[in-house]
Amino acid sequence: MDRPELADFLRHARSRLDPSDVGLPPGARRRTPGLRREEVASLTGMSADYYTRLEQSRGPHPSRQMLTALARALRLTDDERDHLFHLAGEEPPRREATGTHVGPGLLLVLDRLHDTPALVTTDCGEVLAQNALSRALSGDVLARPARERNLLRRYFLDPTARALFPPEDRPARAREHVANLRAVAAARPADPVPAALVAELRVGSEEFARLWAEHEVAVRRATTKRFLHPTVGLLELDCEVLINTETHQHLVIHTARPGTESYERLQLLRVVGLQDMAPSRS
Repeated sequence: MDRPELADFLRHARSRLDPSDVGLPPGARRRTPGLRREEVASLTGMSADYYTRLEQSRGPHPSRQMLTALARALRLTDDERDHLFHLAGEEPPRREATGTHVGPGLLLVLDRLHDTPALVTTDCGEVLAQNALSRALSGDVLARPARERNLLRRYFLDPTARALFPPEDRPARAREHVANLRAVAAARPADPVPAALVAELRVGSEEFARLWAEHEVAVRRATTKRFLHPTVGLLELDCEVLINTETHQHLVIHTARPGTESYERLQLLRVVGLQDMAPSRS
């Protein structure tokens, strides 16, 4: 691990970003350009002290998970992400096998969607990034342990995950998840990621195994979803899915139709939900 070079690289990467680049309000006038250390720490999910020590060449060896989070927070390109891993003494993830690094261009689009929930997932349901309103709607997925960031795994193996949807909608959501995963697994038969997820869910969920045996296939596309939020109530949202075929990543955008009750409730969530998160996030 090259601590001085890693520290220098982190400082330069931080200095070139404005708050608006990562979906943060501008705040008070800044004496120096770029994000503050505590802002990078918050975006990454680490303590401000931990990040400060990294920039001062006295930090511990960051884990691969932490390096991945840093690459996202600092909006690094694939090459810059690989350089970050090398400086930390780690082998970069294989690009063709992971598909988990979200490019800065896609993150910029995500951060510009201030008034609608949006997130980036893999086609297997792994959540890679969320904007603030998505966290207000469904919780901060990236704050959970790594195994709990997959939407399909949680939906079929964690009963609490279904509380976000009305009971009468849950069978249809389950069927959609299974049909999409079957399409993904068939399209990439040599990829161990979808195959392993299918095997795990067939063993762990009787419902998944039953639906898998029905052999329904449907690629994830535009639909309408209803969410049960504990504060603002029922929201009926249009769901659009933009697909990057090279990285197998999906940009999922939820919008409410203007003039509807769901639109008003989404605006309320934007105010109430973001206020609840902003002061305490670290």
